Parts: sequence; C-alpha cells; structure tokens
Amino acid sequence: MKFRPIKRIAHKTVNLFRVDETQVAEILESVRSQLPTTEALLIGKPQAGKSSIVRGLTGVGAEIVGQGFRPHTQYTERYAYPSEDLPLLIFTDTVGLGDVEKNTEAIIEELSQELDKETGKARIIILTVKINDFATDSLKEVAVNLRKKYPQIPCLLAVTSTHELYPMAMENHPPYPPNLPDIARAFNEIKNSFLGLYDRGVLIDFTLEEDGYNPVFYGLDAMVDNLAQLLPEAESKTIYQLLDEKAGSQLGNIYKEVARRYILSFSIIAGTVAAVPLPFATMPVLTALEVSMVGLLGKLYGQNISVSQAGGIVSAIAGGFLAQAIGRELIKFIPGFGSVIAASWAAAYTWGLGEGACAYFGDVVGGKKPDPDKIKKVMQNAFQEAKERFKKASEKTEN
Repeated sequence: MKFRPIKRIAHKTVNLFRVDETQVAEILESVRSQLPTTEALLIGKPQAGKSSIVRGLTGVGAEIVGQGFRPHTQYTERYAYPSEDLPLLIFTDTVGLGDVEKNTEAIIEELSQELDKETGKARIIILTVKINDFATDSLKEVAVNLRKKYPQIPCLLAVTSTHELYPMAMENHPPYPPNLPDIARAFNEIKNSFLGLYDRGVLIDFTLEEDGYNPVFYGLDAMVDNLAQLLPEAESKTIYQLLDEKAGSQLGNIYKEVARRYILSFSIIAGTVAAVPLPFATMPVLTALEVSMVGLLGKLYGQNISVSQAGGIVSAIAGGFLAQAIGRELIKFIPGFGSVIAASWAAAYTWGLGEGACAYFGDVVGGKKPDPDKIKKVMQNAFQEAKERFKKASEKTEN
C-alpha cells in the first residue's frame, strides 16, 4: 500500500515531462527544411532498372528498397531515403508505364501535378531505358510533354543492363566505359531517339550480387558525376557523401543530432522519476519510458515499430548491460544513500540506450544486420560519458 503514492507521483511526473508530439513534429520540420534534399523522378517501363538505381544511390538492399516504396498517386510510388521525416533523396517512380491497360496521358497528368507543386527542393528527371528495348513510344511521349512544360528541370538519360548485349563468351563487365560495338550502336540509337529531351546520358548496369557481375553497380561513378553536373552544389555533394562510407557517417550525424534531442528529453524524464525515493519501484516506469523512446527513434529512422517490437529491441540492446550495471552499482539504489546519484544513473542509462538504439536503426536503414557487439560498445561508452555529465549537472544544481 505504501508504494502507491510513489507510483502515482512517478506516473504524474512522466505525464508532466512526456515528449510532446507537436514539439517533435516542429523539430523535424525545422531540420527537414534545411536538408539538401533531391527529388528524383524515375520514369521508365517496368524492369528498366529504376529500383536498381535507388539501390545504387542509397546503398540499401533490394528488399529494403522494395518495402520502402509507398503508393503516392494512382500511377506513382514514392520512396524517401533514409526516412520520410528527414529525407535526403526522394524517389518518385512511375508505375505501369508502357502497359497496354495503362493510360499514358493520365500518367503525364499525374506527373505534371506533382511537378507543379513548389517544394523548394532540387529536382531531376531520370529517364530509364533498357539497352535492348526500342519499344519506347510511351516513355518518349512522357519525356516530350515534361520537357515542354518543365525545361528548367534537368534530365539524365540512364541506359541500363549493358550485360544484355555482351558477347556470349564475356562473363563479367569490361573496363568502364564498355568499348563494345553492339553497346555503342544501341546507346547511340537510344540517345538519338530521345534527342533534345535530356541533358546528359550515361550507361549503367546495376545488378544483384547473385548475378555474378563485378562490380555490382557498374557505371555508378559515371552516373553520380553526371548527376553532380545537373544538380546544385549542396545536393550533388550530398549524393557523393551518401556513397562515401566516411562522409556518409558524417551525414548520419544529422539524424543522430535530431535523435539526441529526443534522447535528452527522455533522459531528463528518467532522472526525474529516479530521484523519487525507492527507485526500484520506478523501474517499470523507466522501462515504459525507454520503450516509448525507442519507438520514437525508430520512426525517425523510417522504422514504424509496435510497442512490443520496441520492447524487444530494448531487451536485446540493454538486457545484459542493465543486469551488470545494477549489480555493480546496487549501493546507489538504496533509499537515503544518494538519490541524486540514482537519478544521474537513470538518466545516463537512458542516454546510453538511446545511443545504442541509434546504432541499431542505423544498421537496419543501411541494409546491414545489426552488430550486437558494436551496439553494446556504443551503449557502454555513451553510458559512461553521460553518467559523469549528468552527475556533474545534478551537483551543480544542488549547489
């Protein structure tokens, strides 16, 4: 019975300091408006290699790209990378172009409505044509209409699947660019067919690893160089950075910095709750807080997860760490022997968990299998640093 008032206080405290969804939305909107985002309109027939271009420019796996596209209009799908909240690349893909039952005029109308919207973002049209496909009347009709209405939007002609025209004895890509008569002839015919409708043309062949071609993204450097010539400086720099592992980690910091705003809020809440006497009684409340935090961080990274899934991630990331930490620092949980230390511990633990969750979701978004050892190390380092920081902050407040 005597624990009920404490639980009520903790519950009220959590409600008082709970992260406001409106505030979260405002933070995201502020950061989103400052991002050098590129909107890429992928126009091509099915199987022309559009999703492969998305894989090449983002580095994520085919399965994630497939799941990432969402219906946008009747004839288009959209994929925001790495997330809807903070996109660096927004791909709009035409659906069913060239199919008999599809209305090319309706597709043109939808694309025009999309391009009529002022977004303030850099835009580029990528016409995607398979190198051995010359039945491109519907694609050309779309290109003619868009070029006439939006001559200011640059257009890249991407001719894909070069391996379709390799000699029978050739089992791998030749040095780029390919110096093969059949490919040169087909490439020139396609360029002539779309003459005046594009600004630059590039040959690419983006395959899957199981196809056996090396490199998987043949012609990627050439494509990025061409995009860079057509896009503003900030946006072209971003695309280069996305493909550079070291610089890409710096871009990841954009998302981590926003995530840290959330983590700090939850850490303050955790410290406030833990400052109440008998902190073990507040552990379920802290767990609920951390599950909420992980769910929010997942959304930031484009992963919509349920409460139970968030709980599973918390358990996987922090289960063993929490048991060891409590075992080492049990004295700090005894009532009357340092509730301020307990508060700083809870805040630091929440901070460490948040950093670990960012490492987890960063791997998922990048198409990698989360590395438990790396995540554990991230959490431990973040916990130790935050523990001293929150402890000093608490002491300064008391003095």
